[in-house]
Amino acid sequence: MRAGDILIRKFVRNSEKTEDPRVREAYGTLAGTTDILCNIFLFAVKFIVGLVIASTAVTADAFDNLSDAFSAIVSLISVRVAARPADKEHPFGHGRVEYASSLIVAIVILVVGVEFFKTSVERIFNPAPLSVSVVAVIFLVLSILVKLWMYFFNKNVGERVNSSLFSVTASDAIFDMMTTSVTLVSVIVYVIFGKNIDGICGLIVSCVVIYAGIDIAKDTMSPLIGEPMSPEFQKRIEDIVSSIPGVVGVHDLVVHNYGPSHYMATIHAEVSRRMTLDEAHAIADKAERKVQKEMDVLLVVHIDPVEIHDQRVKEIRQKLTDILKETDPQLSFHDLQVRHSRENRNGIDVIFDLAVPYSYTKEDENKTVRLVADRMRCENKNCKCIVTIDRGYVPDVEE
Repeated sequence: MRAGDILIRKFVRNSEKTEDPRVREAYGTLAGTTDILCNIFLFAVKFIVGLVIASTAVTADAFDNLSDAFSAIVSLISVRVAARPADKEHPFGHGRVEYASSLIVAIVILVVGVEFFKTSVERIFNPAPLSVSVVAVIFLVLSILVKLWMYFFNKNVGERVNSSLFSVTASDAIFDMMTTSVTLVSVIVYVIFGKNIDGICGLIVSCVVIYAGIDIAKDTMSPLIGEPMSPEFQKRIEDIVSSIPGVVGVHDLVVHNYGPSHYMATIHAEVSRRMTLDEAHAIADKAERKVQKEMDVLLVVHIDPVEIHDQRVKEIRQKLTDILKETDPQLSFHDLQVRHSRENRNGIDVIFDLAVPYSYTKEDENKTVRLVADRMRCENKNCKCIVTIDRGYVPDVEE
């Protein structure tokens, strides 16, 4: 049994149906409420202990928990807002609110960390005597155990609903455990050796808090700016579309993320140019419905007519495939067209899009185009390559 499973069974109805917005909202409400109550309890305990023993490190740790309580309130509100259906002002839904709220949490953590960094520096140069009791030590140990439970609980919820927001909260709980442990060390050192390292420990605590804020901000900014899908996610969509009878190739898959489990995508599907418009449209519809049903992704399929029966085109396609494979296995092409040249009566134009990795510079692109064109002319001196450089919206192979 994982942390929080009893609470989940009691307060989240149909907890296995995590794709349902209402279930996700229930998870968010439970996790948010639990985090708020736990952090307010920890703030009250540590604040009182900090005042009693006159420890900057303990007081800093207390306000870190208060900021966590505020963060939990923001998370609770954001989960409710994110669960709202699409409307006229937000036709793609409100899922990205979760990312924005995570960024707010990161900013709050950074502010708290910087403020107590200043206080700790002052305490190093102007140390104050501590008044330590066994009760204070017990409460600090208790707070570490509470944060440990909160880590496993939020990790459990985050994995169930595939939300970065709860993963961020879980990571923050680990940092809180570290900071409270450092604070506890300062108290123990004072009791055993009579050395006041409260200011130094407060400095360490504040640095850990600042690092946590920066790390959370980095993780949150990535989906807000726009990050690529995983290769597994990409391949699954491509495999579904490729499985539709009549599709001979796919390329240019683009996925837009509008929050956890909220995806829209476009893809180009190649079909025989001899196919009627009605037949091609039926294939696109079938692919869109299948991806929607199996992956809950709203897909739009763009049809590319290609020649698959002409022997000359087949030979050129194979030759081009061989050349690219020898040049760089990461290279690929699509949208191949072969037509009679308008400039040379005996010539042909080979038109295609060349997909290159993001690691390629402009010089690499030009060099590759020249190399491919030269190799193609070796086969047919009247062959002219008309190439459009294309970059995919997925990570490079070497990554």
